[in-house]
Amino acid sequence: MSIFDAFKKIENSKLNTGNKPDYIIVGLGNPDTKYLNTRHNAGFMAIDMISKEYNIPVNRIRFKSLCGNVTIHEKNCLLMKPTTYMNNSGQAVVEAMNFYKVPIENVIVIYDDISLEPSKLRIRRKGSDGGHNGIKSIIYLTGADTFPRIKLGVGKKPHPDYNLADWVLSNFKPDELEQMKISCSNAVKCVELIVQNNIDQAMNKFNS
Repeated sequence: MSIFDAFKKIENSKLNTGNKPDYIIVGLGNPDTKYLNTRHNAGFMAIDMISKEYNIPVNRIRFKSLCGNVTIHEKNCLLMKPTTYMNNSGQAVVEAMNFYKVPIENVIVIYDDISLEPSKLRIRRKGSDGGHNGIKSIIYLTGADTFPRIKLGVGKKPHPDYNLADWVLSNFKPDELEQMKISCSNAVKCVELIVQNNIDQAMNKFNS
């Protein structure tokens, strides 16, 4: 990214705390520091990358989440990191949706996917929960599965008998963390395309 592009991105990121968001962008994870670099916190990592690239803090407590407001390509966006723990992520999403009257199709959810390797992405317009408890909570409490989602690869279990909960709550290895930086950076680019109504372009460019 050039210095000009970086400056432009920061300029576009001015706070819009008084405006209704056009989009809600939710990264899924668990709030305790012990979960900081675990695979299940990939969604939090992506929100942190947006926060970094747009120079916007995500630290206001609202809607059972840490929140921040950012402008992305002239769209007002609410960034959210739910503090409900993964299995109750839908509580935070529903509160924000209901307060701002944002349609489910304008809620972008970013989360971990064990079927993909670190650095890989998969974007979908809608779909089932795929066994992911955070997505299951959102679908159950909103009554809809028609929200776009960005799946971040976190790697497969070492072997089929490995406990799934233990795996997703395990820490990334140092080399995997470097790969996650790549995927989180690409997730930011996906968000930028989706809020411009270019989800097909995002899927064509980044889907693994």
